[in-house]
Amino acid sequence: MHNILVVDDDPTVAEVVTGYLERAGYTVARAADGPGALEAAGERWPDLVVLDLMLPGMDGLEVCRRLRGRGPVPVIMLTARGDEDDRILGLETGADDYVTKPFSPRELVLRVECVLRRGRSAADAAPGGPVLSCAGITVDPAARRVTKDGAEIGLTLREFDLLLHLMRYRGLAIGRERLMQEVWGWDFGDLSTVTVHVRRLRGKIEDDPARPRLIHTVWGVGYRFDAPAEPERQPVPTLGDAPDAPVDPEGPAPGDGGARPPRPYDRTAAPEPDDRTTSAERPDARKAGGLHGSAPGGQAGPGVGGGDGPRFGGLDAPGLGGGDVADGGAALVDGA
Repeated sequence: MHNILVVDDDPTVAEVVTGYLERAGYTVARAADGPGALEAAGERWPDLVVLDLMLPGMDGLEVCRRLRGRGPVPVIMLTARGDEDDRILGLETGADDYVTKPFSPRELVLRVECVLRRGRSAADAAPGGPVLSCAGITVDPAARRVTKDGAEIGLTLREFDLLLHLMRYRGLAIGRERLMQEVWGWDFGDLSTVTVHVRRLRGKIEDDPARPRLIHTVWGVGYRFDAPAEPERQPVPTLGDAPDAPVDPEGPAPGDGGARPPRPYDRTAAPEPDDRTTSAERPDARKAGGLHGSAPGGQAGPGVGGGDGPRFGGLDAPGLGGGDVADGGAALVDGA
């Protein structure tokens, strides 16, 4: 039988909630303020706390912080105000759920059952779950332990279940409605509960929660857990990639592993022809009538076709045969 601690300064509300929980089969302890709640929890640790947000002296948020400092315990927050900021503040403090006053006692009992059932399911499934690891985050379901780069991270019961669920379905976009059903065990409820828990989880596992790299928001759907992309590596240049690497036109000598000894420099040897020189600079590219082709009047000029050809009357005129013209023929080329 589960032990429930009800903390509310309104005796009417406390009495009604206590009556409904006892009829549902729970053992209930009551407290009217923060110090009384901490004292009651010290005498018998509760399985769940129904905690009013607006308490005299020590408010419900501080009570929740101190209880969580002693050990894990599910908390359902009661609030008389329906402002979203109050609900989010309660969830960010660590509450597993909240109920806005006035509320239906039967609904509260159902929420209590859902939270406890989810806790039991997580405990039962823990021993058979494999250890999950991704991007420096390691989740051990059996030990209910999370580490980041070897350092342990403190998560609440619901934060742990949410992270475990997202990592089990890594790479898949999961809707908030589905998360509400599979993590919280609820078929109804405010979806901002999921949003707030994701925000809290990012603050604990992300390097920069404002720019998450692990838990991504999929607009219009929900959330997706992904490993961050690896930085692009620049290729390391090799000798073959060097732009000015010398190339031996004769190729490597056989049997020498691709290396060829340099040939001795002979000052008396005639220089080898350079392919970058023009045909007019080569000693063997002779033309009848002199270099560049003689034109009537002794003027030399370019010919059409990319070579040197005769000019007539001082105007550029087409050469015959394209290339260096020698008596209407093409210039001699090495190897031709």
